[in-house]
Amino acid sequence: MSAWVLPDHIADVLPSEARHIEELRRGLLDTARCYGYELVMPPLLEHLESLLTGTGEALDLQTFKLVDQFSGRSMGLRADTTPQVARIDAHLLNRKGVTRLCYCGPVLHTRPDRPHATREPLQFGAEIYGHAGLEADLEALQLARECLRVADVHNTTIDLADVRIVRSVIAGVPMNAQLLSAIHAALAAKDAGELASLTRDFPPDSRDGLLALLQLYGDQSVLIEAEKALQRFSGVHEVLSNLKWLASRLEGASVTFDLADLRGYAYYSGARFAIYAPGASDALVRGGRYDEVGAVFGRNRPAAGFSLDIKQVVGVVAPRALKAAIRAPWGEAADVNTAIAELRKAGETVVCVLPGHESEVDEFHCDRELVQVAGRWVVQAV
Repeated sequence: MSAWVLPDHIADVLPSEARHIEELRRGLLDTARCYGYELVMPPLLEHLESLLTGTGEALDLQTFKLVDQFSGRSMGLRADTTPQVARIDAHLLNRKGVTRLCYCGPVLHTRPDRPHATREPLQFGAEIYGHAGLEADLEALQLARECLRVADVHNTTIDLADVRIVRSVIAGVPMNAQLLSAIHAALAAKDAGELASLTRDFPPDSRDGLLALLQLYGDQSVLIEAEKALQRFSGVHEVLSNLKWLASRLEGASVTFDLADLRGYAYYSGARFAIYAPGASDALVRGGRYDEVGAVFGRNRPAAGFSLDIKQVVGVVAPRALKAAIRAPWGEAADVNTAIAELRKAGETVVCVLPGHESEVDEFHCDRELVQVAGRWVVQAV
């Protein structure tokens, strides 16, 4: 095999895309900072038992594992950053009040999590800890929307659901983890035949409630239909009211509901959301409430947030124009080098053209040129 061939779903990022990714990374971090979120940088590599504590089988299967040559202990390369941030909140910061944290860094997946996806996403996320009210859910949604606006993603659709609806419908029904997983898969696939087969021995109310969920997707009228279809189940009315409250405060947004969508069901504890955009094969943003995320670290407190893959976002928006720059001659004379240094100090990009390379194209749009006029170096339009 050629030395330059990379593993499947792993790729080099070339200059134009890398510049776009980096500019977006900075923009997202600045946006989160404006909302009061503090940046943290968890390690890419951790002891496996710490990395996977409480995360469930799905994340276990997505995690690359290796052996530490120093200690002989099993190590893992993170597949998701949220559990690490929960550990930071619980153990290292241990604050009593509201804590807002954000992060941005690579994660590694043993398999791509969607068609044509990279196995090395650049994950950006924001988490708010310490507030159980819907205000935290709404803030996470608002920040997620603002991040997509910063990325020039438009015409988005927000899909809302809540894992507590299904939990209420199957409350008290004995089942093992394998059956529960199969039911969730049938709900996600809208497979009525499979769901009917899996629930044939369920109490009639629970069975009918699960089958009703398959039809409960669409606009806000879904919530009215759900009130009627699921009225016998305790707690569902409050959950539906919460979803209505959230939707009513997303001004200008296109909002849909899919009450059978349980992706991440083992992770979320309440409302969850996904944001879709034209040109994307899957959601660009996923988030919601996950109050139990810190419990395994000894501190179970409210938490809500979201994450996205910057590489995925860059892949669905128009490439950014080449950065405007100033072309300058290469030389050893002090006056030209001083002029170049002053321009760079002022924030300009100055590209020195090496001898013999005057006609080459680079990653910058040189719309100005540093030229000598009457013994002085001045910048002129090309």
